[in-house]
Amino acid sequence: MATDQPSQYDDFLTRVRRISNLQTAGGVLSWDQQVMMPEGGTPARSKQLSTLSALSHELLTDEGMATHLDALESTDLDDDRRAVVRELRREHDRAASVPADLVEEISEATSEALSVWQRAKDEDDFEHFAPTLERLVELKREYAAHIDPDADPYAVLFADYEPYLDLETAERVLERLRERLVPLIEAVEASDVSFESPFSGTYDDETQMALARDVLDTLGYPWERGRLDTAPHPFMSGTQFDARVTTRFKPDEPMDALTAVVHEFGHATYQLGLPDEAYGTPLGRSRDLTVHESQSRLWENHVGRTRAFWDLLAPVVSDHLGDVSSGELFEAANRVYPDNLIRVEADELTYHLHIILRFEIERALVSGDLAVADVPEAWNDKMESYLGVRPETDAEGCLQDIHWAHANFGYFPTYSLGSVLAAQLFAAAERDVGDVEAQVREGDFDTLRDWLREHVHRHGQRYTTPDLVREATGEAYTADYFLDYVEGKYGDLYDL
Repeated sequence: MATDQPSQYDDFLTRVRRISNLQTAGGVLSWDQQVMMPEGGTPARSKQLSTLSALSHELLTDEGMATHLDALESTDLDDDRRAVVRELRREHDRAASVPADLVEEISEATSEALSVWQRAKDEDDFEHFAPTLERLVELKREYAAHIDPDADPYAVLFADYEPYLDLETAERVLERLRERLVPLIEAVEASDVSFESPFSGTYDDETQMALARDVLDTLGYPWERGRLDTAPHPFMSGTQFDARVTTRFKPDEPMDALTAVVHEFGHATYQLGLPDEAYGTPLGRSRDLTVHESQSRLWENHVGRTRAFWDLLAPVVSDHLGDVSSGELFEAANRVYPDNLIRVEADELTYHLHIILRFEIERALVSGDLAVADVPEAWNDKMESYLGVRPETDAEGCLQDIHWAHANFGYFPTYSLGSVLAAQLFAAAERDVGDVEAQVREGDFDTLRDWLREHVHRHGQRYTTPDLVREATGEAYTADYFLDYVEGKYGDLYDL
């Protein structure tokens, strides 16, 4: 009997949307835990999240899903439906390899880990977090072994965040960045040109929050589909209907919060640009973290660190923080300072050495070549080797990021991979729409946003990452544009 394709596909899509709704509901609970939940809520929240995770896993891996996938793969599907089936086949096969009780255990462990990490960071006490980190590493090793016992476990974990650019590509790009950025940073340090922050006072959270909201207004953030809050670690969470951003404030350096806000706005713009009608399906989901990070880094760096952006924003900043010129803001946004310890506050160049450091440490952790107890020393040694600075506290060292509390081993490379893609996409946009910086100076962010929606956002997961890059830019993924961009930009800024 012939398969009733429309009915079969519709039934399949109903299952897919149920899974998506469970996952996005978990995202809201996770957002609440990091932003608003009272500290004592962790025991209940960890159970809630683990239950949602287990239910999602059961739906994804049950016999009915497998039956649908088998049937649909043998039918003549159009391109969009074939893409949806491709993505669910990949998710199903990986998930079906992992026991449900392990999925639930990982979810509960990561939820519990958040408060442990936060206390350890607040109290500068790595030993408080170490047993939790050791448990998470062991759980993710077990997870990777179930998916592919013969593969490098780190490669398996990396594929959770970047499924279509392999780990060898990531390593090749990171190595190329290290080879070219280290001498560039050294040349900047040796230059007679130096930039300083124009901010000498202290600024309370209320003042900085009002400024951050005005910056988001200027960029065109749709408040009816989002909100701005503070969190220990800036992030964006949500869907095309509700994409929330967070930042954090330092009293003496408001530039950090501003760049974080623009970065998270880039993530939200991608999320909000996904097609409404495809919500709950792969065609309504972001491609992967390399592409997601390309959007945040494009807005943060190729828009938010330009002279045009600060020409436009200087009056807004001055209204909140006191008189400051666009030139001073532009210089502050582009100063290179290798002695900075904090990744999310790092400049555009040294940022990638922070990523490489984390990549090397978590690879060694997952492989068993580095014991959890030795992480602080390994971290500090690499900071000293790569950036010439040694953290005095673990709070400013290996405890600064939230990612390991989420068990997100394999996530960090996507930051640099995304920065590379941002430069390639921005170059393609300028070829199509003209001088984006001139448009920014006039307050026109729609032209760039519309180009990104047309060439990236609206596709969701229709294409694999390499195919999406080629569709958007006409070329294969390459680091050439990024390296040309930073060498040209910082060569001019620092008279190299």
